[in-house]
Amino acid sequence: MFNDFFTIFYWWLIVSGLGVVFAPLTFKLFPKFFDRGYAFSKIIGILIVSYVVWLLGSLKILQFVPEAVWLVVVGMIALNLFFLREREKRESFAKDAKKILKIIIFEEVLFFAALAFWAFVRGFQPDIHGAEKFMDFSFLNSLLRSPYFPPKDTWFAGGTINYYYFGHLMTAVLTKLSALDSAVTYNLMIATVFALTFTTTFSLAGNLMYANFKNFKFRASNLEFRILATGLLSAFLLTLGGNLHTLYWFIKNRNFRAYWYYDAIRFIGQQFGAADNTINEFPACSFVIGDLHSHLLNIPTVLLILALLLNLKTEGGRQKTDPEDRRQRAEKSVFSPLFSNIRSQSSVLCPLVFLALCFATTFMTNAWDFPIYFLVTGLVVWGRGGIKGIKGIKRTGIVLCSLFFVSCLLSLPFHLNFQNITQGIALTDFHSPPWMLLVLWGFPLFLTVTFFIFRRGVAAEFYSAPKGGSTKCCSYITTLLAVGWLLILIPEIIYVKDIYINSFQRANTMFKLTYQSFIMFSLAGGYLIVQTLSHLKKKLPHFLYAVALFTLLIFVFIYPFHAVRSNYGLKRYQGLGGLKWFKEQYPDDFEAVNWLKENIKGQPVILEAVGESYTDFARVSANTGLPTVVGWTVHEWLWRGGYDEPGKRAEEVRKIYESAEAKDAKNLLTKYKIEYIFVGELERQKYAELNEEKLAKIGEVVFKNEGAKIYHLTPLEVF
Repeated sequence: MFNDFFTIFYWWLIVSGLGVVFAPLTFKLFPKFFDRGYAFSKIIGILIVSYVVWLLGSLKILQFVPEAVWLVVVGMIALNLFFLREREKRESFAKDAKKILKIIIFEEVLFFAALAFWAFVRGFQPDIHGAEKFMDFSFLNSLLRSPYFPPKDTWFAGGTINYYYFGHLMTAVLTKLSALDSAVTYNLMIATVFALTFTTTFSLAGNLMYANFKNFKFRASNLEFRILATGLLSAFLLTLGGNLHTLYWFIKNRNFRAYWYYDAIRFIGQQFGAADNTINEFPACSFVIGDLHSHLLNIPTVLLILALLLNLKTEGGRQKTDPEDRRQRAEKSVFSPLFSNIRSQSSVLCPLVFLALCFATTFMTNAWDFPIYFLVTGLVVWGRGGIKGIKGIKRTGIVLCSLFFVSCLLSLPFHLNFQNITQGIALTDFHSPPWMLLVLWGFPLFLTVTFFIFRRGVAAEFYSAPKGGSTKCCSYITTLLAVGWLLILIPEIIYVKDIYINSFQRANTMFKLTYQSFIMFSLAGGYLIVQTLSHLKKKLPHFLYAVALFTLLIFVFIYPFHAVRSNYGLKRYQGLGGLKWFKEQYPDDFEAVNWLKENIKGQPVILEAVGESYTDFARVSANTGLPTVVGWTVHEWLWRGGYDEPGKRAEEVRKIYESAEAKDAKNLLTKYKIEYIFVGELERQKYAELNEEKLAKIGEVVFKNEGAKIYHLTPLEVF
């Protein structure tokens, strides 16, 4: 544990160092945030460095090696210093940094505490084993071995990854910078996403409250407390909050003795069995499960997009002009600030291009988020400046088309190598009973109803909010709530077709859409709670609301306690290395895999046993980044648009291991350019007629222990 603390501290230095490097750009993007957006500087740094590395690697200009990554970092240092080349800008930046020094220190402490906390939790169950961890680890290890992009698909020899891998690339970039083992950085990245989510949510929600008062000149003696309370409430709701499944369980069972955290995201499916295997996952559950998956990796970028939109929504402050004059000003500058500073020396980093960059990386990380936040962007742009109707629609269309074009251009190399894995949309055969939706979404419903009571002036006698109040902030909140509820409604009507067309037909659609609903509701939650508690002026309504709120919050926040306890045990700290399970369960295979990792350069094709998804098969390719003929067959079925090719490959692998004739095996070995054959415990279990005498004639044994062998086939002999 003591050694892990220094590893965490070292990792924090690298991540925070990138944040410091990109502070000038961050301050430029968020000049009116109370923290100048400093909490976002880390994700901005990771995102931009990873993008530049990816672009240069995709264009075959620069190889993905540590020296190249550090060269990009040095280039980014120079670029950020270029922003401060003028004395006035340097003095302004220094003045801003000094002014918010306490806030910067507070956010750094918050980030480190969150990073260390979740890294410590992961240390009790760090295994990269189970669920879809093999898939994520194989992506990461393949990227680490890839000189250029797209990376090779470790589970489909001869092919490249046909999935959203940019989030894994960000992990690989930090791995290259730190020079730590990927089995450690896998767990550190989960903790990093947790910490980034917590701190950026704190900043975003806090700035929502700050903008509410700053733009409309409200006086509040406890403004700092409101910002702090709003930010922390939203941060805890988003990273550690659950749904009301805990309340349902408690009412039904009167205790939590047998409570299993996973039931909270499979609630509807459990009630209907295999008929409707829906998924209602949310971030706290994702962090506990520990899959380094695309929806988790993209949370910080999603929050960055929402921060840019909040900055756009509230930009300009309160105008001392009449409404008509404000409308004319807005009409003349309908694209401000999106197209501001186009002619300036830093035009390439203007808000439009940076927002487009966020959308480009979002598509490459988790494509489902792309249309969702394009919709949010459209609603924010449409409502800005009071320009609606035909002119508002025209302005919104032009902005969205521009963003779409630039984002597609920025991610073009990815699109050229990506094959769509969806098959259109269809009407769903299943519908969630309202009472189940109430269990899952009762708390956001409570906050939404409270908000609209406050927003529309119903029971206005109970509120002390000034008339006209926080128009821009309320509009922003309304957008989040409206889109959030829309995303919950969509899977009740239609679903996106993929290979799961029967009992799992709407599982992925509901999962990906409602995941973002939870993020939007949680982000808005802190603001809604603090505002309502602040403005309820009569004691009885205030008391009743506080009691109801406190009761619901208890069950929302009790979830992570039971989830962490049930999944991690918290009895024996094991450290951050994720392969201890492998060494314990397959010691001979583990030793052989380590030999491959230490002795094999590049990405030659290896042969290992084929198995179903979510099993221990494909453990060699996943842990080394070396491609095999075919890995988890159902996953490749999804990524390749059919089972014909994965199924055929699985049968050919069997023939190589079991065929009696060396000639038959050689033909298949030549077809897939296989250089190494792995024979371990799972190969012997899978292939009852495994012919090792034949393999000994084909290749040379380069590694051997009691239970595992590795045969090497020289290219001249096979090809």
